[in-house]
Amino acid sequence: MSCRPYLPPEWAPQSGVMLTWPHEKSDWAPILDRVEPVFAEIARQVARFEKVLVACYDDRHRAHVAKRLTAAGVAANRIVLGIAPSNDTWARDHGPIAVQCQDELTLLDFGFNGWGGKYAHDLDDGITRALYRQDVFGKSPLQTVDLILEGGSIEVDGSGTLLTTERCLLAPTRNLGVSREQIEKKLSELLGLNRFLWLKHGTLAGDDTDSHIDTLARLCDAHTIAYVACDDPADEHHAELKAMEAELQTFRAADGRPYRLVPLPWPKPKHDSEGGRMPATYANFLIINSAVLVPTYRDAADTIALERLKTCFPNREIIGIDCLPLIYQHGSLHCVTMQLPAGIL
Repeated sequence: MSCRPYLPPEWAPQSGVMLTWPHEKSDWAPILDRVEPVFAEIARQVARFEKVLVACYDDRHRAHVAKRLTAAGVAANRIVLGIAPSNDTWARDHGPIAVQCQDELTLLDFGFNGWGGKYAHDLDDGITRALYRQDVFGKSPLQTVDLILEGGSIEVDGSGTLLTTERCLLAPTRNLGVSREQIEKKLSELLGLNRFLWLKHGTLAGDDTDSHIDTLARLCDAHTIAYVACDDPADEHHAELKAMEAELQTFRAADGRPYRLVPLPWPKPKHDSEGGRMPATYANFLIINSAVLVPTYRDAADTIALERLKTCFPNREIIGIDCLPLIYQHGSLHCVTMQLPAGIL
């Protein structure tokens, strides 16, 4: 790129949201009947405001997805269906990251290695390129980047600030031998960053991502951070999340002012069939045009989370979506979506 790139924050105008639809060859197979309605509801709500791009496994799967979306009431002119075989459904981490350079948008295709080699990823790593070959991204060029980076691991404010976690971005299973300084230099060049806020603390039981920032603390605007709080000393997360809270209190916005910190509640522990705790987090919301989609978990804390996020987004509609089925595979709403800036779809 000949100019300094700009990575739009999530609250910037969008053309659409990308989903990678679950299928019978994925880990979702045993509960496909429970998880597909969640994807359909996410698509339905997104389509009220912008387009929905769906990566489908093959032609047969595309026909199935089209039928599901029609049944959900999604208008055909809001849907873009592409074919890209996938291992899993976490579009946030295998989808493109779009940056702007003057008037041109470029899709950055970072490497994806299954969160440090934990899971199969050979197909997921090729989804963006497969969709690009089908011209679903319009005229935006694609740039392959020789760096492992997942979209769920970064939060930006549109003013050059990156909020992230050391556990993830510095994990040797991602970019072995690459130092913090080298990562900062590379991301500064690619994303137009000039400030890095590194969290040392913050983790959730059941999380496979090595502490993705989008499960812990989220920028709502250039001066507001909504974060997962835990006030129960008996909870296993208490010490870590209190330490994270203390770190956030030391951070400053780009203009030097302290952030307005909005604590999000903690739902009652949710466990899988083997007794393992699942990462139910309200921080995994998605900002779209004129609305915010918030994961809910059939919990008394759902209402509190929605109310607190309304204070963060007073001019957007706050929409709760039941995402309890998603956390059985250790992710939630933001994890299965990737926003695409205005001008792409």
